[in-house]
Amino acid sequence: MKHMTLIGALLAFSTTVWAGPQATLYKSPGCGCCGEHARYLEQQGWQIKQIESNDMSSIKTRYGTAAAPSCHTLIVGQYAIEGHVPVAAIDRLLKQKPKGIKAISAPGMPANSPGMGPYTPGTIDVVAIDAAGQVKPWGKF
Repeated sequence: MKHMTLIGALLAFSTTVWAGPQATLYKSPGCGCCGEHARYLEQQGWQIKQIESNDMSSIKTRYGTAAAPSCHTLIVGQYAIEGHVPVAAIDRLLKQKPKGIKAISAPGMPANSPGMGPYTPGTIDVVAIDAAGQVKPWGKF
């Protein structure tokens, strides 16, 4: 019996350790591309909670992404991710934790971005948004 308890504890621990990043995605009801971006992130190991809102402009204002808007807003820890941002850009943000940056965005609805058709790596311009709402280049992903 003790052997089974140990196995159960190890399984619970491994599930906790190997769980991917958790995030909340705010989107307009019925938006298909937002759901596709959530699926893309889930395929990368993320855990996504989706919340529908009829007032996305207030979400963007609350999280500081209104300066470079897209269709949905993803919240990961202390950061906001606006739109169809590739996971490589999000990973860079979470790893580097640059001072003064509160969000990154792929403004608009860029073709070939994750959730907007076949993703073509290296083609998506991502910008950073600082605490004052200033938008600066972040890189091509």
